[in-house]
Amino acid sequence: MPPRHGSAPCSLISAVAAYARRRGNGDADALAAEVMTIAWRRLADVPLDDPRPWLFATARNLVLADARRSSAAAGDAGDRGAVVPASEVRELDPALRLALRSLSRLEREALLLVAWEDLTPSQAARSLGINPAAFRVRLLRARRRLRAKLDDASTGRRRDPKANLDMETT
Repeated sequence: MPPRHGSAPCSLISAVAAYARRRGNGDADALAAEVMTIAWRRLADVPLDDPRPWLFATARNLVLADARRSSAAAGDAGDRGAVVPASEVRELDPALRLALRSLSRLEREALLLVAWEDLTPSQAARSLGINPAAFRVRLLRARRRLRAKLDDASTGRRRDPKANLDMETT
């Protein structure tokens, strides 16, 4: 089955730049160019059927490496490697923005790969380097937590953190 976005280099560069922009990268076009340079050097490693998961993984690694370098240079001991959605999040409904930010980095990344990057769960799992079944579980939990946060926001109440414990988290 052919990839949904085609494999034209311009659309791939645009997809990688959009991915980087949504992860808060200040120079998304430069990052996309760097990703494509790496892809060219490692062409044998890039999947032919749909290179987007591989390209997104490479972009994420570059963004995380840059965040670690910046944190180390600033002497920050905070949440290193926390990729937080940037520009689109500012344009989202405030309740959704807060709900997304309340998720763990891994949960947020699972949701964003499927929702914003338009990857299938199998492609997203490949991008993260995990088993597709493990990704589906992560995505299910992230969706449940996001839904619970949005429900709480709409009713104006806060849940007891222990109330969220169920069989999937134990």
